[in-house]
Amino acid sequence: MFGARCLLRALRSCSSAPCPRHRPAARVSVRGALGVQNANGERVTVQGWIRSVRSQKEVLFLHVNDGSSLESLQVVADSSFDSRELAFGSSVEVQGQLVKSPSKKQNVELKAEKIEVVGNCDAKAFPFKYKERHPLEYLRQYPHLRCRTNILGSILRVRSEATAAIHSFFKDSGFVHIHTPVITSNDCEGAGELFQVEPSSKIKVPEENFFNIPVFLTVSGQLHLEVMSGAFTQVFTFGPTFRAENSQSRRHLAEFYMVEAEISFLESLQDLMQVMESLFKTTAMTVLSNCPKDVELCHKFIAPGQKIRTYAKKQLSNWGADLHTEHEKYLVKHCGDIPVFVINYPRALKPFYMRDNEDGPQHTVAAVDLLVPGVGELFGGSLREERCHFLEQRLARLGLTEAYQWYLDLRRFGSVPHGGFGMGFERYLQCILGIDNIKDVIPFPRFTHSCLL
Repeated sequence: MFGARCLLRALRSCSSAPCPRHRPAARVSVRGALGVQNANGERVTVQGWIRSVRSQKEVLFLHVNDGSSLESLQVVADSSFDSRELAFGSSVEVQGQLVKSPSKKQNVELKAEKIEVVGNCDAKAFPFKYKERHPLEYLRQYPHLRCRTNILGSILRVRSEATAAIHSFFKDSGFVHIHTPVITSNDCEGAGELFQVEPSSKIKVPEENFFNIPVFLTVSGQLHLEVMSGAFTQVFTFGPTFRAENSQSRRHLAEFYMVEAEISFLESLQDLMQVMESLFKTTAMTVLSNCPKDVELCHKFIAPGQKIRTYAKKQLSNWGADLHTEHEKYLVKHCGDIPVFVINYPRALKPFYMRDNEDGPQHTVAAVDLLVPGVGELFGGSLREERCHFLEQRLARLGLTEAYQWYLDLRRFGSVPHGGFGMGFERYLQCILGIDNIKDVIPFPRFTHSCLL
């Protein structure tokens, strides 16, 4: 076997590309071309899709976009090029010289020497029309094509940037990334809204299960993170989760992404809330800094169109009753439309693993939710019950002792105070972009009665 040094040496020395005899035009992205400050006739190749075509007597103007930025690159071509194939939506490869643009609208433009149509597009049959701003509801009918629109392009670039920012935050904070399983035998939330997993080809003996026990698509990676928090003081996961909720509301999906973290040697909700707040602020600032035009597009054309809902002042709920969406949004509005922490929920409303506050008749647990404008609950977290006897009593009352013997083992062998939280990634995107429907911030939304593609 290779040693580490030998492997690195081999990787540095090998190359699959032959040495070219002449220097070809450098292939650049649209974003890279637009970022050139002093264009001086460099020969480049750009590949992408035509967003607009404008033909004059002697000049042809194209705007080409490859998804790397909201702004398209203007291509200036001689009128001798066949403009019939250069239609909105067609894919092209353009070679030419990158020069300073005389127009104030862009810094550079590409003076075309060669334009190759890679794939034709029938603009009349194409469901999206040039210069037409289609509603998000209309775009949802075409999950295989909607990513080609400006607005979905911006949302997906922000989604990508936010994903990278979240990973960066945890890495810089010393967290270890854990890949928690998608298939599980645990029901972390205890809600019973689970997708059961079975092989498509039935096993010969109907009574037998593939895994010998019923298994489900995960609703949370929390319990697996708790396992890992017995060896690593800070862990996180970021992946898909699933809920079989029979809902087509603007807030629910059957498949969505969760950011979850678990921290050992944590003894106060304030410390947990500080991590939650830092994650939210740091990633939001990164996105706003790196994707200003994409965010601005969403705020300009989507957020203003949202309906402004008003909430009458009323008693939110009786003690012991859960908070609903309208209560959450009222609390945020009442506090000045800023993020709000709500702490110490009644024990009866929360899962078995949350730490008992031992506070008499109110009987609360050390739980915390972060509510944000336009969305309601964004984060949910708690201190975990590390005291074995408390946990044993609660599991016994719920009839779960046998199923969670492994969870009790975590308390018997080197347990420490710990806590954690989860953040719905799509709701986070809704919050920072002002998008009302959660189905518009995920590439391929899955919800009841709908699984297109």
